[in-house]
Amino acid sequence: MNALKKLFGGNTRQFGMIFALVALIVFFQIFTEGRTLTPGNVINLFNGNSYILILAIGMVLVIIAGHIDLSVGSVAAFVGVFVALAMRDWGFPWWAGVLFGLVLGAVIGAWQGFWVAYVGIPAFIVTLAGMLLFRGFNQFVGKSNTIPVPKEFQFLGSGYLPEVGPNTGFNNLTLLLGLIAVAFVVIMSLRARATSKALGADVPELWVEVTKLVLICGAILYATYLFATGRPGTSFPIPGLILAVLVLIYGFIADKTVLGRHVYAVGGNRHAAELSGVQSKKVNFLVMMNMSVLAGLAGMIFVGRSTASGPFDGVGWELDAIAAVFIGGAAVTGGVGTVIGSIVGGLVMAVLNNGLQLLGVGADLTQIIKGLVLLAAVAFDVYNKSQGKRSITGLLMKNFQRNNEIKPDETTSTKEVISKEA
Repeated sequence: MNALKKLFGGNTRQFGMIFALVALIVFFQIFTEGRTLTPGNVINLFNGNSYILILAIGMVLVIIAGHIDLSVGSVAAFVGVFVALAMRDWGFPWWAGVLFGLVLGAVIGAWQGFWVAYVGIPAFIVTLAGMLLFRGFNQFVGKSNTIPVPKEFQFLGSGYLPEVGPNTGFNNLTLLLGLIAVAFVVIMSLRARATSKALGADVPELWVEVTKLVLICGAILYATYLFATGRPGTSFPIPGLILAVLVLIYGFIADKTVLGRHVYAVGGNRHAAELSGVQSKKVNFLVMMNMSVLAGLAGMIFVGRSTASGPFDGVGWELDAIAAVFIGGAAVTGGVGTVIGSIVGGLVMAVLNNGLQLLGVGADLTQIIKGLVLLAAVAFDVYNKSQGKRSITGLLMKNFQRNNEIKPDETTSTKEVISKEA
């Protein structure tokens, strides 16, 4: 037990969802007779859930800021139908359609952000209205019909990394991507360790660091092998690549930028943040606008995968995204959460869905199980708080964030608010 405490930072509960994810994978791998960790199933799992994971990235920032967005599914559907119409009837090339969708998402987000940030209407009400409004617009504009999209646009949601280089029996670009990911993890870990030493901070024992790296890099390499050995014509999916880029970008924003720290500060204690000079209205506006941009991107990826926009696109997506964020350790009251945690929470739900389908469990029982998992995750978070502990994955990035504190020229009070609440 002491070894585990050293390995996982002295509090194994903070990694509860990672343990749950691994346990689910092992459970379904055994009871599905090895069908869970096959290349085809893993590729399909990422293709079928990438748009929900993208929504979870935006939703975690919304929830950290103390809000919630119920409109993301309807916004995704609205953007999807408009982009499909633009390419079919207005002569837009696929790349112009993508840009048009992102701009349309930003406009919708600005609309909702204005009511939340500057008028003061609670986000729950604004986005509930948006859910009804944009769902109606989706069906009105598309006349409740499916609208096909060109093959170039379909690549956005169902494409794969191409085959290049010599015939190695693997997809070479996928192998290269996996090796880059391993190198990135090792370099960042060594850099964080060196920075901690230079600052005189405590660093884990060397065997702890090496063991962590072996486990993480081993998981990355095994996933790389699965993606690189799928049936001919498949490899690491393009939606997965987009998701990976977004995780890096938004992880950087949340952990290393002033804007990211201000989001935590506003969600943790808005009045204290405002006294420290944080422009809470601007933060809330940007968070809501960003959510709709990502919703538009998710909608376009889904339309590309399904080859057409339809009247029932996006139904229930907001619930899946919110569930992923809370299962990943975000606090209901705001101020706590991580991008990585939301991805882990989304993967828990994705593996649960996929495994139950492989076992032949009906949709009714699947919904019951998902509801119980969500309730248990939030109850566990509330229990941890009542015991004076951090939420499930609240410490996942603790050592990384410690080396990227707000610089001395920024207001001390803001840093104090963030350090107490995040």
